[in-house]
Amino acid sequence: MTATEHDEATPPSATVAARVRSRLDSLSPGERKVARALLSSYPVAGLETVAELAKRASVSSPTVVRFVSRLGFSGHAEFQKALMREVHESQGSPLQQYGKAAALPANDFLGHMSQAFSTSVETTFSELPDPEFSAATDLLCDDRRRLHLVGGRFSHVLADYLRLHLEMVRHHVHPVPADELSRLSIVASASKADVVIAFDYRRYDQETVRFVQNMASRGSSIVLLTDSWLSPASEVAAVVLPARVEAPSPFDSLTAAMAVVESLVAAVADRYGEQGRRRIETIEQFRQS
Repeated sequence: MTATEHDEATPPSATVAARVRSRLDSLSPGERKVARALLSSYPVAGLETVAELAKRASVSSPTVVRFVSRLGFSGHAEFQKALMREVHESQGSPLQQYGKAAALPANDFLGHMSQAFSTSVETTFSELPDPEFSAATDLLCDDRRRLHLVGGRFSHVLADYLRLHLEMVRHHVHPVPADELSRLSIVASASKADVVIAFDYRRYDQETVRFVQNMASRGSSIVLLTDSWLSPASEVAAVVLPARVEAPSPFDSLTAAMAVVESLVAAVADRYGEQGRRRIETIEQFRQS
């Protein structure tokens, strides 16, 4: 099987381990040693330096570099970035977090939750870059642009919430449909006049990432709201607004992310001012007619 055939047989969303197993028969003896060393201590071995992994596998450093290239990565840094994303995505699994979540206190349960969520929001805002937030506001308030909002299984709630508020103060605000053909139609018509506001948090949604990448390839600007580990979509985003998702339960929290969304709503409403008020007034008149 050729390298091209391997790439076609292995989906882009496949884990590094899956890539390794699908290519084992085409690796050289030295590269196969690296593969076995990686799989036997996965993913820890892959997070070591090139020299450390080479020593673990009893091969030369260039052999490790060739092995990484055979997996389809442009370099060791990209290889390790893929592994790190796997780690963070697995940590985001409710099943994984059930085993890690500390027992919640029987007394003052609400006080404990209040503190946890307050800390999450405070940390998020302390880490949120002001220039990025301002850039996001500029894009959302540019009337020459068409806005497209998209989210995943849970984060679509945030996308819908922001969209409904944006529709009140400006035109050309569109939800991104879930079906593939509709998304491809949007991509086919996309240009620099389009802005995608994407929500993607750990256990990243491959369809969201693919749509964002396709839109970016058409020249569209991407505003990404994600977690502190960053969705793969961050690689093509013009603006990235990260939020903390850790929670005192087995499920990631979108509380801090919602606080970021509320801040965008406030910033946009303030920017539109009287123009926005007149649009809301017109909408209300038609609602009452």
